[in-house]
Amino acid sequence: MLYRRLIPFFLVFATVSLLSAGLASAQSYTFNSIQVEGNKRIPTSTIAAYTGINPGEPVSAGELNAAYQRIVDSGVFESVDLEPRGRTLQINVTERPTINRISIEGNRRIKDENLVEFIESQSRQVFNPAIAESDAAIIAEAYSQQGRIAATVTPRIIRRSDNRVDLIFEIAEGDTIEVERISFVGNRVYSDRRLRRVLETKQAGLLRAFIRSDTLIEDRIEFDKQVLRDFYLSRGYVDFRILGTNVELTKERDGYFLVINVQEGQQFKFGQITTVSEINGVSAEEFQNVLKVRPGVVYSPTLVENSIARMERHGIKQSVDFLRVEPRITRNDRDLTLDVEFALVKGPRIFVERIDVEGNTTTLDRVVRQQFRIVEGDPFNPREIRESAERIRALGFFATAEVDTREGSSPSQVIVDVDVEEQPTGSLNLGGSYSVVDGFGIAIGLTENNFLGRGQRLSFNISTAQESESYVFGFSEPYLLGRDLKFDLELGVATRSSSFASYDIDRGFFSPALTFPISENARIQARYRFDDSEMEARGEPASDFSGEVIQREIAQGRRSSSAFGLSYIYDSRLTGLNPNAGVLVQIGADFGGLGGDNKYIKSTAKIVAQKRILNEEVVLRASLEAGALRWQSDTPSRSIDRFVLTPAIMRGFEPAGIGPRDQSNGFDDAIGGNYYAVARFEAEFPLGLPEELGLRGGVFYDIGNLWGTGNVDTTGATCGGAAGVCGADGSWRSAIGVSLLWTTGFGPLRFNFSKALQKEIFDKEQSFDLTIQARF
Repeated sequence: MLYRRLIPFFLVFATVSLLSAGLASAQSYTFNSIQVEGNKRIPTSTIAAYTGINPGEPVSAGELNAAYQRIVDSGVFESVDLEPRGRTLQINVTERPTINRISIEGNRRIKDENLVEFIESQSRQVFNPAIAESDAAIIAEAYSQQGRIAATVTPRIIRRSDNRVDLIFEIAEGDTIEVERISFVGNRVYSDRRLRRVLETKQAGLLRAFIRSDTLIEDRIEFDKQVLRDFYLSRGYVDFRILGTNVELTKERDGYFLVINVQEGQQFKFGQITTVSEINGVSAEEFQNVLKVRPGVVYSPTLVENSIARMERHGIKQSVDFLRVEPRITRNDRDLTLDVEFALVKGPRIFVERIDVEGNTTTLDRVVRQQFRIVEGDPFNPREIRESAERIRALGFFATAEVDTREGSSPSQVIVDVDVEEQPTGSLNLGGSYSVVDGFGIAIGLTENNFLGRGQRLSFNISTAQESESYVFGFSEPYLLGRDLKFDLELGVATRSSSFASYDIDRGFFSPALTFPISENARIQARYRFDDSEMEARGEPASDFSGEVIQREIAQGRRSSSAFGLSYIYDSRLTGLNPNAGVLVQIGADFGGLGGDNKYIKSTAKIVAQKRILNEEVVLRASLEAGALRWQSDTPSRSIDRFVLTPAIMRGFEPAGIGPRDQSNGFDDAIGGNYYAVARFEAEFPLGLPEELGLRGGVFYDIGNLWGTGNVDTTGATCGGAAGVCGADGSWRSAIGVSLLWTTGFGPLRFNFSKALQKEIFDKEQSFDLTIQARF
């Protein structure tokens, strides 16, 4: 009964509600004028234009709400209020303040000018809190990229007169959170230590204050994952996968543990390698003979790509247009081999219409175009375009370089678009150095690798040490006359006062050179060198400072050499079939006598072979180096014209510690020799210490000889009181030792501790040597 009595009341309430809603939706306004209050900078006409309301036209409630939203969306008002007053629309606004200045406080690790580049807020613009918050987030991300994920950035404002504010970003940088440990799960073939050397991300070590690669950066981890894949694929592990990466904070929340879960799979080698031709008139056998890869070699995608490139180049020489080489791979799981069939097919008839280069504000177009082996009108080759893109990136002139293709004016033509972003290419280097030969020194170098945007290298170096001083100017043009012909020019002056010599050397030189490739791994260098030098006594008379031989050489005064030279260089370290082994061969000869005072033939040869064993943990290296000087001038040769062995060539002895010597007048002068031969054998291995220390061990054995005093005026020379030169005929010396190799943020250091096994009584032994570690 109660429900029945309430039903009429509900019906009345619903009816009234519906009528009210209908009236509200049907309500409209007509405004003859718009009045604005509170605006100071923004004109009334501009605000009226934001509304989109025309005087005298009816406006619904929905359109009035849309007008309100448009004013708010303009972003220049803190508050907006619309009030209809009869036929007048009253708009009350409060304008946002303008930014008087922007300041950044609390930052020490990143400079103001670098942070300002990130933020969108600008002085003399309207302050927008949302944009300020976004700027703060961007600044915090910049700190996160440096490993300071605890950094906080708070935007604050200080109100000034005339509706202005100062925008201040308060930064609390926090401490750097480093990668304390990198470990791998699932790796059986390669140790964690070996795999860590592949990654760009490093563990925090003793020099963490100078090394920034030990901070956790997400983009760097993605790059490391790709590098790790390439490492395994280049060694035949075609099924290698990264199952995941796990990053955890330490309990103290001051470091990260990075764990990479991998699945190595089995190592595959090349099986049968064949070539088939699907083009009439093209011999498969001829292209098969071009290949260098052989069955049994560890499989690598790089070797397949190199083989394709070699066959396509051969096709160009044979005038086979639009040749495509398709590798067809058959997997043999039973014997873990991959059979590769190179199919010679005819590609689509597509030509390069043009090459467009954009973004190069300094670098000339021709510098970029020189990296292409194709020109407009040539057949289009996708592989060649990819290789050209890599060559452009390798120049080091651009922060980014993207190479894309698109259809040209017809389906049979393509346009190659090159989009680059310039980056600084000059550098000013200040540094120090130390060597046993020259002592401590200071080096200043000014280098521009893209001089005037021409791709040329210009350098000027000043080096001063306790025992030497040099000023050298260098210039290099990598593509002389637009061809793959490198031109180098070097000139300078140098003075040297070595501890192992009883004289000083004053020298000036001028040396241009041309270098060009003759094969994939070999090149030839033709050079000219003019050398004007003088041996100077360290006091008067010279007999108080040197023996008889050196005195007569000093008396010759300033002499000049004008020589033409040729060198052959073969280097298989980067493009060889085995990524763990390589050979470097250098053979050269200089022919003096094209003018000047000295006539001679000076020949040198160097062969170095290296191989990694025991899952690439141990490096074995063998070197053979030799030289011969045939003096043809009537005037005797000088010590500075002959060979002198330093610890860089023969360890275990002081600079000029072995070879012919003159002991007259109570001195012990090294006078050098016309011939030398040295063999070096060494091994490098891990010491089992924490990898972050950067320490490795090594052992070495060197054997060598320096002899020959033909065309040397040895009148008055003595050896142990007897007439003659010590060691003129030579004898083999040998030394054994251990090395401590330390990879530091300042460069790799090598500490050599040696013991001479075979030596002469007059030799100068050296048991310790500190050098910058030479790279093979």
